[in-house]
Amino acid sequence: MIFWGPPGTGKTTLARLIADATTSSFVPLSAVNASVKDVREVIAGAQQRLGQHGQRTILFLDEIHRFNKAQQDALLPSVEDGLIVLIGATTENPYFEVNPPLLSRSTLFRLEPLSEDALTTLARRGLELEGAKADEEAIAYLVSRAGGDGRQILTALEVAIALAGEHGKHVTEDHVVAALGTKAIRYGIDDHYDVISAFIKSLRGSDVDAALHWLARMLEAGEDARFIARRMVIFASEDVGMADPMALLIANAAAHAVEYAGLPEAQLNLSQAVIHLATAPKSNRAALGIWNAREDVRNGVGGEVPPHLRGTGYRGAATLGHGEGYVYPHDDPRGWVEQQYGPDDFGGRVYYEPSDHGFEQEVKRRMEEREGDR
Repeated sequence: MIFWGPPGTGKTTLARLIADATTSSFVPLSAVNASVKDVREVIAGAQQRLGQHGQRTILFLDEIHRFNKAQQDALLPSVEDGLIVLIGATTENPYFEVNPPLLSRSTLFRLEPLSEDALTTLARRGLELEGAKADEEAIAYLVSRAGGDGRQILTALEVAIALAGEHGKHVTEDHVVAALGTKAIRYGIDDHYDVISAFIKSLRGSDVDAALHWLARMLEAGEDARFIARRMVIFASEDVGMADPMALLIANAAAHAVEYAGLPEAQLNLSQAVIHLATAPKSNRAALGIWNAREDVRNGVGGEVPPHLRGTGYRGAATLGHGEGYVYPHDDPRGWVEQQYGPDDFGGRVYYEPSDHGFEQEVKRRMEEREGDR
């Protein structure tokens, strides 16, 4: 089985509990420093244990995503024949980091960050074990800063109790603040995908404050600002489009600012662009237009270019009839003329239908006005 979850959610503890409940031998390895030789030694020990005492072996492999393909493949035979029970633990998305053959033979359990109630219980148990007491405000602050990490709770509490030792082991909020210091933000490869997804969805949902939160989260975690800017440029056309044509210009300007000014200054440009994109009227009609057009092209729509639309900028084009019958729109006082612009099999296909949002109302009015002049 694979335990996937952030630090401090009990992956190692669960594995030990399973070993105790099944009276299995528990053999822990860390993929950070273990080698194929170490794995083979565990397998040899498991064979001996099973043969002599009838005892099963649980191999707990911490940070399993650190094992390369060859190292992970070395586990497969023993996992398949049941010689060892493998429990892998990882903070990274196993679909990206664990070999498919090994993952397909495992049951995946996703562990979520501990709830505030669970963290509070854990803190109280730690205090009881150490014979210490704490103010409610201190416990609440500790829980609020732990980010669902039980190990963080116990580590910080141990330091806070040590700091409070000269005062009879009575922990105050000041002790907790001193013990916590600055907490690093967890941001693995799965967070990279999940946070950017939440960011885009917040922009699409016009929630400016949530979008700014996810932007701040990415910047604080050291996410590549160019990646954020690229996604905003895409969003400007995909989700805002012609409802606010300025959105693309602003997103592109923010992307340029990232390259030109760099961080930390470019955070201001990114913030301005996020606010504009989140508060802009939304329309995906521009995106639907090209998606639907390309779908038709893939399905075979698209005959020859009509002769009157063909290029005339080379010798002999006129003798081939290229451009013959083409009407120049600027010669018409309306600035446009009705003539065939698509291929013969184009028919009356419509790819772009403006919405009633933002500037697309004006685009819709122009299109309807031309339709009325036909």
